[in-house]
Amino acid sequence: MKKTQHTADQPGDGSAVGGRLDAALDRRGFTTWPLRVRAAVAVVAVTAVVAGAGVFLVDNLTNAFGPDSVCEGAVSADLLNDALGPGKVSDQAFGNGYLRSGSAFCMAKVSSGVFGNERSVTVELRKNGDLSVVANDAEARLFAASANGGASGAGFDHRAWALLPEACDSGQRITVRADRDNRPGAEKLAALAVSTAGRVASQQGCGTSSMPAPHQLSAAGKDHDLDRNAVCGLPGLTAPAGLGGAALRETVTTSTDPLWTCLIHSDASPRSPITFTIGTEPRLLAPATPKDEPGIGRARWVRPGEMTATCQGRPTTFRMELNGSWSSGPDGDSTWQQFLTAGGKAIGCEPIL
Repeated sequence: MKKTQHTADQPGDGSAVGGRLDAALDRRGFTTWPLRVRAAVAVVAVTAVVAGAGVFLVDNLTNAFGPDSVCEGAVSADLLNDALGPGKVSDQAFGNGYLRSGSAFCMAKVSSGVFGNERSVTVELRKNGDLSVVANDAEARLFAASANGGASGAGFDHRAWALLPEACDSGQRITVRADRDNRPGAEKLAALAVSTAGRVASQQGCGTSSMPAPHQLSAAGKDHDLDRNAVCGLPGLTAPAGLGGAALRETVTTSTDPLWTCLIHSDASPRSPITFTIGTEPRLLAPATPKDEPGIGRARWVRPGEMTATCQGRPTTFRMELNGSWSSGPDGDSTWQQFLTAGGKAIGCEPIL
């Protein structure tokens, strides 16, 4: 039997591929070995440039090459990207000391590299001694520890705060605030605040496990007309006649844990609000010693405008800020009695009076 011999044009012979490549180079003018070497070098160089450009873009448009956290390990880069969008993560510290000490704050940033578009949140550890710091949070979407694996705080479209775990000193909360052009949403900012609170607690040595991201946030409080016979939606809390004849509006939280708060304002003077606030989560405030003076029923004064009472075995703080005649006038004591009675009932507290 006659054996078939492969020719240069038949598949399976490497010389065929080489021949076609030589022919292609000849047609393009690379007729000598030095010219062909130069062509190969050019191809390698172009490939390297393309690969380098790809790495550059990935590094500047994403956080693929890290860091995993910023603000001295307190802020998760993944959650920051989730809140602010994709991009390179970085930070800028302000003040002296670590975030965990409360003597400094940090700006956590996400940027799209050569294309700009920098977004940021300011992260801070605050220590609360009274309810004035949350008295205006009537529009908050609240999340309670009992329904969120220990995470407790409040979220808004542009900011959020979360309390440190129970093992830490009370009165500490992490706040995150987006820059003015960004509104990431309450859920994403709340998750970032809770994660940061857990990391700061670990740095303080009072947290051994991270708290899960909150998944049950209350509805936001909405502004509506004031009912003078049921102020802040509390039957029995009435507006004194001397409060004024201007049309009044009120906003009330839709939940009572970790706080309940109501903000009342006049359309004619929105910068002078009246607030009623109840702190129902003991972690919300640093412990306060009641004053050695008569209170109202079981409630005792802790500072001007604030009283404390035990509700269901937990210290609970009531605050009333009335900006003028309502707090110091003849109706002041009567309004406190109504607030302690109606407000205590609303949060499930035993009778205070």
